[in-house]
Amino acid sequence: MKYVTAVDRGTAINPKLAEGQIEGSVLNGISWALTEEYRFNKKGAMINADLGRYKLFTATDIPEMKIILIPTNEPTGPYGAKSVGEVAINGPAPAIANAIYDAIGIRFYSLPITADKIFQRLSNSDFHKRTQNCHRS
Repeated sequence: MKYVTAVDRGTAINPKLAEGQIEGSVLNGISWALTEEYRFNKKGAMINADLGRYKLFTATDIPEMKIILIPTNEPTGPYGAKSVGEVAINGPAPAIANAIYDAIGIRFYSLPITADKIFQRLSNSDFHKRTQNCHRS
């Protein structure tokens, strides 16, 4: 996976720190899109309440990333700076959902988009029926 993001950074007081904040935010967004899910048993107790069973992406999961910092001037920020760490979390989920749609023609509207959910939707789709017919020919 490769990920490109462009962020209006205002005037970056520390550009490398801004990039690091954006990388962390993007990774959080990818994790949210693909793995993060509260799971409950029939009695309502969370069954993945610890980090051993609640999958979060970590530094080892970082995709190749290109960060483009767009310099602007934020008149209300210190020295023209603005916050950059929060906004980058918003891009990964729709980007991943659209990439999956482009690849298999199935749209997902809820997160996380797991391999199990993709397999289930493919198994019940016209895509599956078309590919099965191709293999039989």
